[in-house]
Amino acid sequence: MNFTTDDIKKLRETTGAGMMDAKKALQESDTFEKAIEMLRKKGHATLAKKSSRTAKEGIIASYLHAGGKVGVILELNCETDFVARNEEFKLLAQEIALHIAAAQPTFVSRDEVPAANIETEKAIYAEQVKDKPDAIREQIVNGKLEKYYEQVCLLDQPYVREPEKKVKDLIAESVGKLGENVQVRRFQRFVVGLE
Repeated sequence: MNFTTDDIKKLRETTGAGMMDAKKALQESDTFEKAIEMLRKKGHATLAKKSSRTAKEGIIASYLHAGGKVGVILELNCETDFVARNEEFKLLAQEIALHIAAAQPTFVSRDEVPAANIETEKAIYAEQVKDKPDAIREQIVNGKLEKYYEQVCLLDQPYVREPEKKVKDLIAESVGKLGENVQVRRFQRFVVGLE
């Protein structure tokens, strides 16, 4: 693919990748979209490597929406206080809090979903597809369970500003930019009049 310095700049702004990573992705891809996909995959690989590192620093971020009727408090962690003070990290926390206000997740990740909830969902889905052939019944139930995770798990939800990427993709991009493990520790969503 022939590319210009403007293409590199645009790719860096889109993905947050470093200049050399963006240039390499453009050289190895035949389209701009494939270069973005390559960098997103690299961000996930970086996230996987860094995910075992302890993230005990970070910030508490808040977000108010809809004239003060919806609010979110979020704890976002990183490895160092240097990154916790970084504007990019603070912006990520705000974006995740905004997403939580809009998308209403219940859990941070699949690991937090109680086994009883999963079994209940599976039983409901199995009942819904009981008339389907045995060969595809399990696939349908698993597909419906994946959709359930996208509804209730923050990291699996499509990001409200860019639905083609998930919240975990947004975090992976930030890990690539910041060079540290970044984790959503917990959140609470408040709505006026609801308990």
